[in-house]
Parts: sequence; structure tokens; C-alpha cells
Amino acid sequence: MPIDINGAGNNQLQNTRTERQEVNVRRNESPVSEDETGSSQTRETVSLGNASSQIRSIENTLASLPVVDTQRVEAFRQLIADGTYNVDANSIADKLINLEQSLNE
Repeated sequence: MPIDINGAGNNQLQNTRTERQEVNVRRNESPVSEDETGSSQTRETVSLGNASSQIRSIENTLASLPVVDTQRVEAFRQLIADGTYNVDANSIADKLINLEQSLNE
């Protein structure tokens, strides 16, 4: 529906709104449209069951944990500084292969 910026199309907009209100009245609904109030005339409910409470519990547990385990970081930092940190290449390779296989399943 084209609307004239100079105001000539304003009557068309008003007529459409009036027609919409008349349709709502014929349906035994409130003549106030959803566009005017910003809220719906019907209510819907959603039930997520037990899964939502489990997710909320996990989120709360994760939120209480520190982002970085500073003691573990400091322990590795000390091992590296002392030159005593040993890298087990076979263990790392095995874990990478297992990760790749689990992603392809």
C-alpha cells in the first residue's frame, strides 16, 4: 500500500486501521489491535520439563567455578621454568586422534 509522504496517503492508513478494528469486533475480540498495544490478545505457555532445571543447575555450577585454575597454571609455569616439564608426544597424538574420531561419529 503506497503512502504519500505529503499526507495524502494518511486517509488510506486510517481506513485500514478502522477495517482491522471492525474485523476484530466481528470476531468478538477487543477492538484495540496488537499493533496499538504492543501485546498479544492470547496467552501461550511452554513447558521445558526437567531438562530446563538440569541446565540451570549446570549453569550455576559452571558460574561458580573460576575461569582459570591459577594453581595449576603456576605449577606448569614452575615446571617449564625449571626445565622439568616433559611433553609426552605419544599421549598428545593419541588424544588428538581420539578427538578427531569422536568428531566424525
